Amino acid sequence: MPVVVIDDVDHAVPVARALVTGGLPAIELTLRTPVALEAIRAISAEVPEILVGAGTIVAPGQAKLAADAGAQFLVSPGTTVQLLHAMQETGLPFLPGTATVSEVLAALEAGCTELKFFPAEASGGTAYLKSLASPVPTARFCPTGGITPASAPSYLALPNVGCVGGSWLTPADALAAGDWGRVTALAAEAAALR
Repeated sequence: MPVVVIDDVDHAVPVARALVTGGLPAIELTLRTPVALEAIRAISAEVPEILVGAGTIVAPGQAKLAADAGAQFLVSPGTTVQLLHAMQETGLPFLPGTATVSEVLAALEAGCTELKFFPAEASGGTAYLKSLASPVPTARFCPTGGITPASAPSYLALPNVGCVGGSWLTPADALAAGDWGRVTALAAEAAALR
């Protein structure tokens, strides 16, 4: 899953098209910049072949704003009760963020089985997720945070990991330079990871 930070709204559509061309049909566009919601609107309107999601949902009100902008899924780096309810109220699929066993259990109690694991590398990486597989077998994770093309396969080999997310697919320097060919090549490499 490409985790993308857009600083220039004019880059939104080209980066989404580059990812699709490279074989990645989804994008998590983070709400870390003032143009993020506008970028989601642009991608939603102009690149229908990509599933566009809003990431870095950190406040309850952002869930509705993202949904109204055209996001098709939501991702949070962590989860509070209010944030969880706000994401649920949108009716969109979402990945609530977790980093501890208690957070995983709270998300499971709320009916969520597909979870984000963040920050993955700093929170114990593959060893941590391996240790969760037996006591909480119903939880599946999308680890993000420190994942690289080299470490992604070890995560993807785990039975409780459905996908991985990373910003390495859309480096800031490639976006700033409009190097969509580089983004397409990185997406193709990522699409081939197993």
